[in-house]
Amino acid sequence: MADIKVANSAGFCFGVKIAVDSAVDAGKTYGKAYTNGPIIHNKQVVQFLEGLNVKELQSYDQLKKGDTILIRSHGVPPKTERKLKELGVNVIDATCPFVKKVHEKVKQLVEEGYYVVIIGEEGHPEVIGILGHLEEAGGKGIVVENMEDLIRKLPKRNRIGVVAQTTQNEEFFEKAVGYIASNVEELKVFNTICDATSVRQEEVKKLAKEVDVMIIIGGKHSGNTRRLAQISSALNPNTYHVEKADELEPEWFENAEKIGVSAGASTPDWIIKEVVERIREITG
Repeated sequence: MADIKVANSAGFCFGVKIAVDSAVDAGKTYGKAYTNGPIIHNKQVVQFLEGLNVKELQSYDQLKKGDTILIRSHGVPPKTERKLKELGVNVIDATCPFVKKVHEKVKQLVEEGYYVVIIGEEGHPEVIGILGHLEEAGGKGIVVENMEDLIRKLPKRNRIGVVAQTTQNEEFFEKAVGYIASNVEELKVFNTICDATSVRQEEVKKLAKEVDVMIIIGGKHSGNTRRLAQISSALNPNTYHVEKADELEPEWFENAEKIGVSAGASTPDWIIKEVVERIREITG
């Protein structure tokens, strides 16, 4: 039987656990609740919550006075929160505390007169929320996804402040900050990549080098899981990103003696266990 090593930090992070627990409590307490978009980027968890009558809101027209809605872990722009409160609904804020910290840092940078560079994915719900807080504070800024993006978009400014989407790649963040530093007079940087993201990335870097095959578990829409898969693939070409156990292919494990497993911050323990059990079955 192959030796299976599961990364210590694989699975739910602090912020995701708060969001999911809040959604479960809302379902039990109110009998019905909505989330503004998927509560986290994991289809299986979203389906589980639907079983508790906690469903993704499709349109504001669905909401009636007194209904309950959860702000998901990624946060929302302030105007979205205002709109919900104006509708007379019960708003439960399940925004990750690390994401809220980014909102505070953006506000601080604007107050101190900095142009803001957000290192993150354009269109990602967390980044949409950060941009909303930037706009609310009356600031200006850009989102950059990669070095080409940064080189192309970085304006000539004397003072630039930097924050990151909480699940960003640590290496890209450092590279981007280095480039900005050499092109600006004054730079203020807040490394807002959360500890859980950094720890997962470091563990994957170590594990991917030690094993024959690497399995990364998590939603295909999950930014932090995709980045784990990218980091692992760069170090171990036998890296596979799956959402659940039935996606595993027996040929991946032929002649594999050591198998590494990690999972994104929005992957529940029960899915990790199912994947590990299936690997055990396949490898005999």
